[in-house]
Amino acid sequence: MKEKKDLLSYQIKKDPDRAPHRALLYATGISKSDMQKPFIGIASSFSDIVPGHVNMRELERWIERGISEAGGVPFVFGMPAICDGIAMGHNGMHYSLPSRELIADSIESMVKAHCFDGLVLLTNCDKITPGMLMGSVRVNVNIPTIVVTAGPMLSGFYNGKRRSLVRDTFESVGLYQAKKISQQELEELECKACPGSGSCQGLYTANTMACLVETMGLSLPKCATTLSVSAEKKRIAYESGRRIVQMVLENITPLRIVNSNALYNAIVVDMALGGSTNTVLHLKAIAYESGVKLDLKLFDEISRKVANIVRLEPAGDMYMEDLDRAGGIPAILSVLKNTLKPNSTVYGKNILDIAKEGKVLDEEVIRTKKPYSEEGGIAILFGNIAPEGAVVKQSAVVPKMRKFVGPAKVFDSEQDAMNAILNKKIKKGEVIIIRYEGPKGGPGMREMLGPTSVLQGMGMTESVALITDGRFSGGTRGPCIGHVSPEAAAGGPIGVLKDGDIIEIDIPARKINVRLTNTELGARLVKFQPQYREKKFKTGWLARYAEMVTSASEGAVLKVK
Repeated sequence: MKEKKDLLSYQIKKDPDRAPHRALLYATGISKSDMQKPFIGIASSFSDIVPGHVNMRELERWIERGISEAGGVPFVFGMPAICDGIAMGHNGMHYSLPSRELIADSIESMVKAHCFDGLVLLTNCDKITPGMLMGSVRVNVNIPTIVVTAGPMLSGFYNGKRRSLVRDTFESVGLYQAKKISQQELEELECKACPGSGSCQGLYTANTMACLVETMGLSLPKCATTLSVSAEKKRIAYESGRRIVQMVLENITPLRIVNSNALYNAIVVDMALGGSTNTVLHLKAIAYESGVKLDLKLFDEISRKVANIVRLEPAGDMYMEDLDRAGGIPAILSVLKNTLKPNSTVYGKNILDIAKEGKVLDEEVIRTKKPYSEEGGIAILFGNIAPEGAVVKQSAVVPKMRKFVGPAKVFDSEQDAMNAILNKKIKKGEVIIIRYEGPKGGPGMREMLGPTSVLQGMGMTESVALITDGRFSGGTRGPCIGHVSPEAAAGGPIGVLKDGDIIEIDIPARKINVRLTNTELGARLVKFQPQYREKKFKTGWLARYAEMVTSASEGAVLKVK
């Protein structure tokens, strides 16, 4: 291996005054010859309780093999990981989005304290991937970094059909409530929907983020879609370990890759895929940490001109395994090559060269000629309810629901709304408003897959709409509009809506309004006292988070006041 003269790790292992540091390093079992090699940190989010992460112990070993073979010294350290599906629908979900900030801070802390020369991010699920990236792209961190996403889960199988987590467990709760399936069928589905390790099978947040990480050039080609259970995933892990050592020698750092072009390309692919609305939060947060200005309106500008060429669950009936067989992200890039901007990658090639090499292997999965729609999967709406914007996954909304007018049914928490839905107190034609679930008011901006899935299972997503200052799972479908900003807890207009107010949703026109004059709305806002002042969490991490977190329109990042 060619020696690098200025390894960061020399700060803890070179010169006589570092004898105590070397003594502690020798206590880990490394040899004297290792002291001359790059120290590579492997940030692993392994967990026995997160299905997307249970295979990481094996992937750690393959990454270590690659690092050692290339002449580096691997050091595995742990990262927290929350499974959104398990945290859904109770107080645990308050912690999901905030954990992104804890993960970013943990990356910064471990890298700076131990002077690693390079970093492998072994990640997979919803907030862990963006959290790790946010930490690695900080200016004071910014060491050579490569990402290994642990891979999607295989689809389940029951009663002659392929199955998945969202459609066949979350939505089956609504089917059971509507007496469309029996308790025995419900129990069979919950046992068969998730057959093993991996991120949930559809184009939900985890898999969308994996696709965008690969698009930005931070992981090796095909990493995003290669299945968790496959031998190919092990080879990608091994090659990533080898590659990070070379990246250290070449000084290829994240901030050489994560720039305005990389983020632009990520949005292009996001729109073509019809990915999770959570990517808006995460891309803006990554941009913030990278020092790149990313306007919310850019998402919509790109959505207007990039066609939706893939329809995986929840918008369609296919899965990540289908996208992988169709060519994965390189195939998507090949279709979009004239829209993408040049940018370097960890692979050593320009993203445009990877796009030229990509091939679509199944045009039923990746449509090259007749897109599902001429616009991208996500739309950004503005109006007097959301002056700073709101987000909707328009690819998962049926055409007849893209324009909707109805009276508001207002709830001050997700649970209140869920109880009303389960008790059949929601009428056709109504617009459900769920507020005080934003970054500050939640706190933590809980995902609301429970209410949206039950509505779907009860057959109501073509007769009611849902608006919230909280957010939705990537598995949500139907006219569900989230990220309403400013949120109720910050004094936003959603906080003064009343039962019976007429709400107008026009996704093609990108508008969301309440039928009130400026004078009427202004008078309500003058008298408005947000409930946030009562503070749901008065101690602990969430109390601090609520004080520091910014609006969803800014990516819900933490800023020191």
